[in-house]
Amino acid sequence: MRRHPGLDPPEYLEWHADPALAAEYEAALARSPERRRLIEGLDEAARLRFYAGMVRFRLHDYTLKRWVRRGVISKAWLGTGEEAVTIGAVHALEPGQDYVAPMIRNQGALHEMGMPLESLFAGYLGTAASPSGGRDGHVGDLARGVIAPISHVGDMVPVITGAALAFKQRREPGVALTWIGDGSTKTGAAHEGFNLAGVLKVPAIFIIQNNQVALGTRTDQHHAGDFAAWGDMYGMECTMVAGNNVLEVYGAVRHAADRARAGNGPFLLEFTTYRFRGHSMGDPERYRKQDEVKRWQENDPIGIFRKHLVDGKLATSKVLDEVDGKVMDEVEQAVQFAEASPEPTLEALYQDIYAD
Repeated sequence: MRRHPGLDPPEYLEWHADPALAAEYEAALARSPERRRLIEGLDEAARLRFYAGMVRFRLHDYTLKRWVRRGVISKAWLGTGEEAVTIGAVHALEPGQDYVAPMIRNQGALHEMGMPLESLFAGYLGTAASPSGGRDGHVGDLARGVIAPISHVGDMVPVITGAALAFKQRREPGVALTWIGDGSTKTGAAHEGFNLAGVLKVPAIFIIQNNQVALGTRTDQHHAGDFAAWGDMYGMECTMVAGNNVLEVYGAVRHAADRARAGNGPFLLEFTTYRFRGHSMGDPERYRKQDEVKRWQENDPIGIFRKHLVDGKLATSKVLDEVDGKVMDEVEQAVQFAEASPEPTLEALYQDIYAD
């Protein structure tokens, strides 16, 4: 995306693609015949939607960061650096048919599934324009296939298993997908959901979003063994993919969705990525190593995808700059709407609740 001092953190202002990382990006696209076939079937419009989606997601997060620094909200959980895992996955699904249950670090799934940015920002501000009416910052829209998450990490695995079971029992072609952090895989609910999905062979996709750290605990401090072994353990096909390559993510999820839709049961996908920022805006990040941070920032999923498009003559820099501008305008208009939206009325607190 276009580098801008008012929006980008300092390390991005002089960003350039490392030649070795760019070469690996291209090499990965040819590794799997199934994924390669799906990726090569994408037209220019689809690739530009991937690019616009990642830019939209990053600018969504920059808005939250700006609000935290201004004191508008107290904290935010950002997906900066992990955009490809969310955007590639969502665009591999069928709109109006499939369901997703995002983690709070997958907010890009909401706007790419069709939820307006205005409502997402209003959700963070807790205004009357929020999808929850201002009562909860965890928002979704079942009409658009988005199941609102809850704070309990790992709990969306059994929820998505249930949604996928409903598809199977109704003989509907839908697929249900959720993301789970490497740390959240240690919860009992996650394992119960994986096991039930495997036993019942439901059309579900579980993405382990391995961003190298669970809150403040590095993966090598909380995880022994290889996530790839979990496929056999739970009776699922399992694939491990570079999570900063949006095309690889798309290919892996599309392949899994096609197979699940055909009755081949659930899939487990591990996407290795990196959290460019702390667990939340107040995280001191003492667990980080600066050389590691720099290496992953050079593998910025937006920048390296842009290089792929330009170098491959799949899109010009001018066209991509135009996409940047349109998305920036879209985000700014949504911010203005959310900031101007009114607070909920007292009466609204008693609407749409189970009991009063």
